[in-house]
Amino acid sequence: MASSSPSSLLSAGVSILLIQAVAVSVGVATAGDAPAQLPRSELAAIFRVMADLLGDPTWPQLHPRPCTDTPWPGLQCELAPDDSTRLRSTRLHFGPDVSTPPCRPGARLAAPAILGLPHLRTLSLFGCFVDAGPVELPPALFTNASSLEQLVLKSNPGLTGRIPATLTNLKSLQVLSLSQNGFHGEIPRELGGLAALQQLDLSYNNITGEQIPEEIGGMASLSILDLSWNSIGGGVPAALGGLKMLQKADLSYNRLAGVVPPEIGSLKELVFLDLSHNGLAGPLPASLAGLAKLQYLLLQDNPIGTAVPAVVGSLRRLQVLGLSGCNLTGPIPRGAFAALGSLMALSLDRNRLDGPIPASLGALPHLGQLNLSQNRLAGEIALPVEFVARLGRRLDVRGNEELCVGQGRYSGLQASYLRAPPCVGRGSTNGTAALDEGTAGVYGPVVGLVCHLLVLLVLEL
Repeated sequence: MASSSPSSLLSAGVSILLIQAVAVSVGVATAGDAPAQLPRSELAAIFRVMADLLGDPTWPQLHPRPCTDTPWPGLQCELAPDDSTRLRSTRLHFGPDVSTPPCRPGARLAAPAILGLPHLRTLSLFGCFVDAGPVELPPALFTNASSLEQLVLKSNPGLTGRIPATLTNLKSLQVLSLSQNGFHGEIPRELGGLAALQQLDLSYNNITGEQIPEEIGGMASLSILDLSWNSIGGGVPAALGGLKMLQKADLSYNRLAGVVPPEIGSLKELVFLDLSHNGLAGPLPASLAGLAKLQYLLLQDNPIGTAVPAVVGSLRRLQVLGLSGCNLTGPIPRGAFAALGSLMALSLDRNRLDGPIPASLGALPHLGQLNLSQNRLAGEIALPVEFVARLGRRLDVRGNEELCVGQGRYSGLQASYLRAPPCVGRGSTNGTAALDEGTAGVYGPVVGLVCHLLVLLVLEL
């Protein structure tokens, strides 16, 4: 007869311990003073999950009553609303804050074990699938019978494959976070059926596809949408304008092209919009003026290719504006940002802007970072002295060859922050005017004296 393999012996040992632990856990109570306990089926399911993910054969012995007498920090249980003697497992969490390592090498996520926890509302796994071979989410894991409200699978580079379309069966799901994994393929259109979903985070994966599904626009409760750091193509869907509850939209670091659709201006609750590092062109739609609550607008590294967009000057609550590397041309309009009294950071670097730096930028009361480097700006820097002193090195005007500093305008330390040469001899308009005024001051009295002597000479004759 063939000898048993070590893995089969371990599996058999775990099974025996599971049976013993379940028997101990449900068999100790008496009829009069029985403490609340998990049903036998749920306890067995928890032990199976632990065997799949942790692989510790002693876990059932160490935690025979994981909700009460021998608790495990990653498991949360609650009393059944209709039976005070019965517990339900409602939250299961694996991560470095619970155990190190969070999961064993070769860990797996088996549908039968998870489905044995019908009252589970939160399932989160952080850093579980790292060193093992590729693991895929089983489509059978997500059924109409599930009570899941939060599914968070984060920082699992070994978790690959496609995102299951069966996630649409989770009708109670409010949070779906699959960030920093190895998922690939397209975003399933079926996710648009998650009407209760409030947060969707698919960032930092290998998701491709030629478009963001229009169906996402049907998620009426969505407040956070993060698809950043993938390789999604196509344009920004006009259907996103239907997400009336949306507060944060991050589509940065993808392959999006075309123009920003005017429907985005309908997102009245939007606070954060990041479309940076894509291939979006200008002009920006005037409807963006409707984003009355917008505080962060990040558009850097897109080939917008227009003048400084006038519409940004109407976003009065804006705190951070990023327009770096957008191929912007022409001068910085004198009053372009005058209404942005809350602006804290403005980036216009790596463009083709020309003309002078408007001194009015120094009047923005909360501006603490201003980057105008790598442009074609010219003339004397006329920013207020106190503004230059306050920003210090957070004011960057490097890489503008025609900028200069007027003599005596700034102290040595302030001038060193600007890193621009003095205006004398550079042919700037402001510098020349200053030089002419100085020359008149020196030679004016001499000319007057000569004229006076000539008048006396004429009278004597």
